[in-house]
Amino acid sequence: MRWPSWQVILAAVLLALSAVVYGLHYAIFRDSHHIFIFLVSDVAFVFLEVLLVTFIIHRILEQRDRRARLDKLNMVIGAFFSEVGTRLLEMLSSLDTETELLQERLAGDEGAGEREFEDMVRWLAEHRYRVDVQRTDWQAFRDFLVGKRPFLLRLLENPTLLEHESFTDVLWAVFHLTEELEARDDLTALPRSDIRHLCGDVERAYGRLAGEWVAHMEHLRLSYPYLFSLALRTNPFDRCASPIVQEG
Repeated sequence: MRWPSWQVILAAVLLALSAVVYGLHYAIFRDSHHIFIFLVSDVAFVFLEVLLVTFIIHRILEQRDRRARLDKLNMVIGAFFSEVGTRLLEMLSSLDTETELLQERLAGDEGAGEREFEDMVRWLAEHRYRVDVQRTDWQAFRDFLVGKRPFLLRLLENPTLLEHESFTDVLWAVFHLTEELEARDDLTALPRSDIRHLCGDVERAYGRLAGEWVAHMEHLRLSYPYLFSLALRTNPFDRCASPIVQEG
């Protein structure tokens, strides 16, 4: 015979205790009118309590939990740029067919505000990410990315990435480029068709990585000014960038 669950048993016990207490109240005071007044009042308040808990308090707690998860995710994004993203952007931007224009538009300073970052995002959205095939060192790309493969795999295993779709797309694009380069034995004698294919993978990773870099910089500017300062001084789009703090 199947025994009832503990929830059913608990509910039955609580109802029985409630009936006993109400019965005790009636036995002492002989006032059913008073009992039913408070019973109806308490039942009416249950609906208000459900409203407060479900639609207000629960929503506030949910938003706090989401902010906490996003803070952790931004830490993961920061680790990615420290370990892989910034250096990879340096390599990619140096091969951009519009390197000079790129540097002019994306070389920021510590006084940059919301409008400057909006301009960056708008310009990056319209920029056509093209790399100069003649200057592309495929072996250098493979050596760098394959060396970072364990780190990228650990990031892909992080469940918090589900909260940030654009960063997940960045990781997949970079990881796919890593696999493409690693799968080729000889990168020095590739046919033009294969080079065009690899350039497409590079440009995909480049565009998504650049957009995510600007978004991450905006987060640092608002939440961590000291990290923002270092990130600007190591701007991967600025050929003259230096971590050294200059006077004046």
